Amino acid sequence: MTHRLPRTLRLDPSDTVIFGTAAEPGEWAVPGGFEFWDEAPEALSGRRRQAFRGGFLGLSSFGWSTLVEVAEATAEERAAALARLARHILTRHGAPDAAAAEAAAREELDFAASLCNHPLGTVLALSRGVEEGAVRERFRTLHRRAGTGLEGLPVFALVETDAPEPDRPDLAALARGGTP
Repeated sequence: MTHRLPRTLRLDPSDTVIFGTAAEPGEWAVPGGFEFWDEAPEALSGRRRQAFRGGFLGLSSFGWSTLVEVAEATAEERAAALARLARHILTRHGAPDAAAAEAAAREELDFAASLCNHPLGTVLALSRGVEEGAVRERFRTLHRRAGTGLEGLPVFALVETDAPEPDRPDLAALARGGTP
């Protein structure tokens, strides 16, 4: 039996510049908003702020990825991803016990799977911010352009939404270790 889950995708090296730790391509992923529970979003800066605003959390490196794609995971791959995430929640976030950590990990992984009700290979992007005092996540899908003669290349058409335009980081400043 297979399950659909988000898998990290890297189209260019920008994730290695904008995030403190970039996820490797091909990792199973979750939105990862829980990574910021103990932090005030308005106090975040630099690479941490970029991870908050637009990062999916890879479940092997626990690094960040701007994009994920809908992919099929075997039952064994899903179970391994669940175990890694539960262990991370227990050790990094102080869950009271292994059962609580597994329940939280299962909830996060189930939510990630719910984002994958699209054809395989559909690319997902995330925008996270604070609205009216609450953290809000928005997800967008990107689809390959048909009929361009470039079907074999990673060229996508953006599906328009009413979401506000995300801040654009200063990649040169981030590469130098500064604030965007």
